[in-house]
Amino acid sequence: MRILIIGSSGLLGNDLVEQWSDDEVIIPADLDDVDIRDIGLVRQYITQARPDWIVLAAAYTDVDGSERNPEQAFAVNGEGTRNVARVAQEVHRKLLYVSTDYVFDGTSHRPYEPDDPIHPLNVYGASKAAGENAVREESKHWLIARTSWLFGARRASFPEKILRAAACQSQIKVVADQIGSPTFTRDLATVIRDLVRSDACGILHITNSGSCSWFEFAKEVLLKAGRKTPILPITTAEADRLAKRPAYSVLSPASLAVRGITLRSWQEAVDAYLADLRQKGKTDW
Repeated sequence: MRILIIGSSGLLGNDLVEQWSDDEVIIPADLDDVDIRDIGLVRQYITQARPDWIVLAAAYTDVDGSERNPEQAFAVNGEGTRNVARVAQEVHRKLLYVSTDYVFDGTSHRPYEPDDPIHPLNVYGASKAAGENAVREESKHWLIARTSWLFGARRASFPEKILRAAACQSQIKVVADQIGSPTFTRDLATVIRDLVRSDACGILHITNSGSCSWFEFAKEVLLKAGRKTPILPITTAEADRLAKRPAYSVLSPASLAVRGITLRSWQEAVDAYLADLRQKGKTDW
């Protein structure tokens, strides 16, 4: 198979490129290679690449920045996704779109299923929801992979920021009233690869097993890294972030379980993540 990965230089994209084996042709592309906001460039690039599958992992992911610049968020996540989906259908290619738990409003008292109604609280979530709608409207063979709370060793993410803060601050404060499922990008990339190989379609939820608050996530990272810096829980209101966040955005694993796929716990994934950091020489924390 020929796999075009748009967003190959991102947190997830790097692991996607690495996880596919040599028996497939991987065509890495980032937004510098193909500006998905320009349908002409998208059409030219995809036509030349001739992929069997397009994996769209590129996105405008700055949640607070989206509130300040909604036009950019919707241009990339909404219309950019529509451009890719439209061209994919024109040339009869299959499309996987990486989406987010932030399409939900966080009022559920149980993990969200793929067919639950979406109702984003912030511009970022609304722009990703627009992307989902575009995929469903424009493409005939599509897979929407919703995930949450991504972390990986390729680029700076939440655990690394916590480790760096713990190295230079007497104490750190982390939000304790938002609940979700941390997802290790290497694990997510492996599942995406397997789903593409199996020609999957529809909406699937992909996260590591279990759930926690950002505070509990940070505590686990510090504990396993051997850091003694005190960590204090705070509320979302005390954090005073620009964009609203869902209080509960846990994604149900049921849609994967019926396919025989179960991801390891997020705690086990933290162990693997820290090992990756050390292997990459990121030990200055």
